[in-house]
Amino acid sequence: MSFIDIEKSLLFSPLGKLKGALVPAIIQDATTKNVLMLGYMNEEAFLKTNETKLVTFFSRTKKRLWTKGEESGNVLNLVDIKLDCDNDTLLISVNPKGPTCHKGTDTCWAEENNSNFGFLSTLENVIAERVANKETQKSYVASLFDKGINKIAQKVGEEAVETVIEAMDNNDELFLYESADLLFHYLMLLQAKGFTLKDIEAELVKRQK
Repeated sequence: MSFIDIEKSLLFSPLGKLKGALVPAIIQDATTKNVLMLGYMNEEAFLKTNETKLVTFFSRTKKRLWTKGEESGNVLNLVDIKLDCDNDTLLISVNPKGPTCHKGTDTCWAEENNSNFGFLSTLENVIAERVANKETQKSYVASLFDKGINKIAQKVGEEAVETVIEAMDNNDELFLYESADLLFHYLMLLQAKGFTLKDIEAELVKRQK
């Protein structure tokens, strides 16, 4: 939906018909997809945000327009604006510069604004815990790390070959099974080298054209 379409939708929404109405604006990091804060916009703040590409709110305490970061420098660079199904709430994607919360945290919920890869992030944490506990008799991960990085790298190579072999066959179940084994061992190799998926993400982002 374009800026003009959003403006028209707000105008004819229940809130837009009220003089001086404030519309909730949910601020989301365009990359990590984490919610950073919630603010409110009136028509003037909405127009200024689109014009300057810096997210601007109407401050209910200051009773005026307020561009995020006007004092701290921690601005929210506009990426995209979306309107919800009821035409009364904005979802604003941004590239934040510095922490978003006035208390110095990344978000107003005191959370770190890191990328999250769903279950893969959970799996990374499990691998790290198993390595830290060093229970080599109970944990396959701990026992493999105990054998050193050469053994971990060898396992990645073995799983890669098995994945390629299954890719050339017609058994999708076996292909997915070997792919999961490959990814699991690759996550271990990343940690053995001192890296995580976030480092791979950063490298891929650098290559984006």
